[in-house]
Amino acid sequence: MNKTELIDSLSEETTFSKKDITRVLDALTRIVMRTLKKGNKLQWSGFGTFSLAQRPERNGINPATKEKIRLPQTNVPKFKAGKNFKEAVRQV
Repeated sequence: MNKTELIDSLSEETTFSKKDITRVLDALTRIVMRTLKKGNKLQWSGFGTFSLAQRPERNGINPATKEKIRLPQTNVPKFKAGKNFKEAVRQV
């Protein structure tokens, strides 16, 4: 399912307009990104937790030149599914 299909499904299920749902989804996305950027986590009870994980500095290889390079430490987004979400998916 892509974003357009999600908006269509939400519109059918809630009777809200597609325009309103698009605004809400865009706002939710911005809030999650802003929260993680500040170094905080976002817990959505029953659904899951969005957080940041640190990927340590490590060795890598440039695929074009095969040259060894040093990759810097970086933050990466992480999602851990909540109990209700896990149980709902397992029953499929």
